Amino acid sequence: SPQGRSKKKSRKHQRFMERRALLEQKGLLSPRGRLGGPTPEVGLQTLTALTEANGTTAPRCDKVSKPKRIVSASLSPSASPDSIARHHSVLLSQGNGSSRRVRTSSLVLRPGKYVAIDCEMVGTGPQGRLSELARCSVVNYDGDVIYDKYVQPELPIVDYRTRWSGITKQHMKNAIPFKAAQAEILKILKDKIVVGHAIHNDFQALKYFHPKDRTRDTSQIPLLKKRAGLPIRANVSLKNLARHLLHKKIQVGCKGHSSVEDAQTAMELYRLVEVRWEKELAHSLPPRPPSPVTDPTADSSQYLDDQYWPTDLMASGL
Repeated sequence: SPQGRSKKKSRKHQRFMERRALLEQKGLLSPRGRLGGPTPEVGLQTLTALTEANGTTAPRCDKVSKPKRIVSASLSPSASPDSIARHHSVLLSQGNGSSRRVRTSSLVLRPGKYVAIDCEMVGTGPQGRLSELARCSVVNYDGDVIYDKYVQPELPIVDYRTRWSGITKQHMKNAIPFKAAQAEILKILKDKIVVGHAIHNDFQALKYFHPKDRTRDTSQIPLLKKRAGLPIRANVSLKNLARHLLHKKIQVGCKGHSSVEDAQTAMELYRLVEVRWEKELAHSLPPRPPSPVTDPTADSSQYLDDQYWPTDLMASGL
């Protein structure tokens, strides 16, 4: 009957209060460690220590309630790419699948988390066949330039490749040494999601390998090729993607390419398919490891059960 259950619960509570008083007398539990108080951990650690000292281990409770998953509306600047992709995916699955929430939440990561890069190379070595870095430009999510410097190659320049690189002998007068530029650029790229077109060429010029899961290569996105109505397996240039999708002309004239313009264009293309691309990346990530099982002693309602009390305390006058 309800009255019988109430009496049984009252007796259990009384036993619990007596045991807690005993612990406080023995100095094993702080008087401030009340249930629901600010520091119940002291009592929990004491009970665990006493149980282990007796040679027994507190059993797990199958009825421990799982904590609710709370999806933050923002991510820290040091968030891993896996976290970013899953964050996009979770937000997409909420609020009727609206991409607006993803874009709003991503503002917290910009401009520091996303950058786009483009490098211009000149020819060194025998017959100028070796490509070395001569200019590097980095822009943020909004296309603002955060780095743009001319770089002096480590070997003498044989071919300036001005028609494509836009580099001339005049530019090298104020160029900085490669090692100095490399250190500056890699500091910017660290922990970033880096966007670029055929970006492996840029990393090769920098003598650097960026983590694949932090790299977004616009030359390798089927979404962009589909949107442009181009064959998925075709090698599409940045110039053609810009013409089809952004309706703008780049890399025109005889003065060569602009690494700033190319980096900005790559970022614009990424933004066209950002939400869907990140969602697909999130689905391609390996499954999450199972959540750790909550310690049953962390649930204060289990204190009342005899099984969690050491036998020496059970026999000491209670």
